[in-house]
Amino acid sequence: MALSTACSAARPGPSDGSGTSAPPGGAAAPTAVRPPAANAVFDYQLGGAYPPPARVRAVSRDRTAEPAPGLYNVCYVNAFQAQPDADIWEDRHPELLLRDERGEPVIDEDWDEPLLDISTGAKRQALMDIVGPWIDGCAKAGYDAVEPDNLDSYERSDGRITSRHAAAFAQLLTRRAHQRHLAVAQKNTTDLLPLRHRIGFDFAVVEECARYKECTDFGDAYAGRVFVIEYRKKDFTAACRAWGTTLSLSLRDRDVRPAGAEGHVSERC
Repeated sequence: MALSTACSAARPGPSDGSGTSAPPGGAAAPTAVRPPAANAVFDYQLGGAYPPPARVRAVSRDRTAEPAPGLYNVCYVNAFQAQPDADIWEDRHPELLLRDERGEPVIDEDWDEPLLDISTGAKRQALMDIVGPWIDGCAKAGYDAVEPDNLDSYERSDGRITSRHAAAFAQLLTRRAHQRHLAVAQKNTTDLLPLRHRIGFDFAVVEECARYKECTDFGDAYAGRVFVIEYRKKDFTAACRAWGTTLSLSLRDRDVRPAGAEGHVSERC
């Protein structure tokens, strides 16, 4: 972690940073994709599913959980980092983990997660053989959308992967999701906002945009179809004052614990 349809069939795909372009044509046309309503009351349930509070109209849950009946459901997929099964990746797909000069996996130290190697077209296609079926599973379970997390992992790669690599892989993810009639959220990183149409993102799930002064950028880009999660009370309070009538804002504990668990925090403007 740390959560309007727009595709162009005429533009070339983003470069992968090595002189090779991603597949042309952007993400596949999102037939029957339904993005969330602007400013829909949202609950971020990654740490475990529980009955949503009465006002909630949209939830995000891990891909292993069932969607919430009657709500707009976003399926969380850790698409750019290896979690929670890092050992399985090392055993079965060691060539798809990003490695440093010593051959050791490059780790996101905040979450102790190895980064996936999206640096070449061949590796991105190989990763789609793994991540693609996860997206298919979200659709089969009845989700409305998918949230591919750690789009910004290139920022933690010591330069071994770039934003262009991330855009190229994200384009493959959005194409797969749109083919399954799932909307796709851009997860964080204002760097890729200029490429959102080409990649195929439909809305955004953003952590701590008030803290990092990014909420206006996301709100303008996605016409209010933005689910914001803040982890500090002061940032949440400031966000509610500034954007409480235009963006969907939530305060959560950083471990996104389920309701009833010690330390659970869940508030909305």
